Amino acid sequence: MSVIEMDTKGELLDFKRNILNFKSLDLSGNNLVGNIPEEIGALDGLINLNLSRNKLSGFIPRSIGNLQLLESLDFSNNELSGSIPSSMADLTFLSHLNMSYNNLSGRIPSGHQLQTLNDPSIYEGNNGLCGFPLPIECFESKTTSQSFVSHNKNNHEFYVGAIIGFAVGAWMVYGIFIFRPSWRGAYFLIVDNMYDRLYVFVILKWARSAWK
Repeated sequence: MSVIEMDTKGELLDFKRNILNFKSLDLSGNNLVGNIPEEIGALDGLINLNLSRNKLSGFIPRSIGNLQLLESLDFSNNELSGSIPSSMADLTFLSHLNMSYNNLSGRIPSGHQLQTLNDPSIYEGNNGLCGFPLPIECFESKTTSQSFVSHNKNNHEFYVGAIIGFAVGAWMVYGIFIFRPSWRGAYFLIVDNMYDRLYVFVILKWARSAWK
């Protein structure tokens, strides 16, 4: 047994009933405030859910995708924000949807039943929304793609430049060894000195560590 409390016209009303068996829940036009609770996803027997014409705010809970039997969903004329959860694409029986006049933003999810709901008025009044069925294209994916291509291009140019630089440097050293034999001896002498110094440095560091 569960209890629903509703504050209407200054009176707190209690509805005692097994709400998990609800088939239809219409709380439209009740001046409700606050967030839609994540627990609404537990009402998996719902066929109709209408929360329109209230003052609900916050995000649409992802658990809305648990209402697998839902045929009609109306969240219009509220103050909901954020993106429409992709879980709504799981509502395979949905035939009526109204998300208009909120503050929703981002790409409208696609797939399954949502592809058949092609009336743009479903989402009107949400200036931040984009994608099908609205005539507003989403640009974030293109920007991301262009950024990725640009990044790869820059990496490619860097590696090509590094390889060319290494090759040129190697040929310069090789050329010096061929045309300046006296420099070749000096080069190897410098390398030997560096090796000796590095060897002594490592031995001293190891000895100090052992003494500690």
